[in-house]
Amino acid sequence: MAAIEIQGVSKRFGSVQAVADLSFTVEAGRVTGFIGPNGAGKSTTLRVLLGLVRANAGEASFDGRRYEELEHPSAHVGAVLEEASFHPGRTGRNHLRVLAAAGRHPRGRVPELLERVGLTAAANRRVKGYSMGMRQRLAIAAALLGDPDVLILDEPTNGLDPPGIRWMRDLLRAEASRGRTVLVSSHLLSEVAQSVDDVVVIARGRLRASGPLESVLGTPEGPVTRVRSADPERLAALLHERGIAAEPHDSNALLVRGAPDVVGAVAADHRVALVELVAVSRSLEEAFLELTEGQA
Repeated sequence: MAAIEIQGVSKRFGSVQAVADLSFTVEAGRVTGFIGPNGAGKSTTLRVLLGLVRANAGEASFDGRRYEELEHPSAHVGAVLEEASFHPGRTGRNHLRVLAAAGRHPRGRVPELLERVGLTAAANRRVKGYSMGMRQRLAIAAALLGDPDVLILDEPTNGLDPPGIRWMRDLLRAEASRGRTVLVSSHLLSEVAQSVDDVVVIARGRLRASGPLESVLGTPEGPVTRVRSADPERLAALLHERGIAAEPHDSNALLVRGAPDVVGAVAADHRVALVELVAVSRSLEEAFLELTEGQA
């Protein structure tokens, strides 16, 4: 059973179909990127998953249980939604203390997490004086209070500077390496491409792609391989004999419509020496635009 399961979820707001028969799973021990154009239904899906919005159809669950069925929700699921809010008059330390008490988490987690998110020096300052990046770090600390098995983050790099974005990337990888389930919604496609193992793409509330990042980045026509050899003309002729399309790319290189293992096997069968054999994929931005039909 997957750590997170979205099964046939649909949600309508008046005449607007925000999510339509959406299904995907998120596995433990991996970072999954959840991407789509503005208005694609990402935030609605996350809110359904967290029990903040009731779906018109379908189920959203954690290990087979809905959020409201979890015995100690904040110890199982930590979440940061884009509109995270704080009491401006409280200090960062007191904000976490209040949440720790409400969630029945050890008070000792507060200084530990302040250190982890880099806010120890600002712990006694009122949150109203925090920058956007500091507030984002505080929200992450709050999500981690219960040492949850699942971490759900909506636009987690909002307000973070480049070192902060790198810190966030390292945190996501560290949580996944501990066997945690990490689901991240973001518009920063270049950062998603560096951070995730799997990706889920939606548009107009419907699933467009789901799976390992490398699979989603594959070209629509199938795998493409760049191969370089000392005799590209002979290699191209041998590939054509097998019904495999190959076109000149640059100096001594071919772009082949096929997987690297297939191309390598043809070269090995005919003792053609290769100096490069590499799979070529689209960028995540290119894949995103094709999968979402260029929607703004």
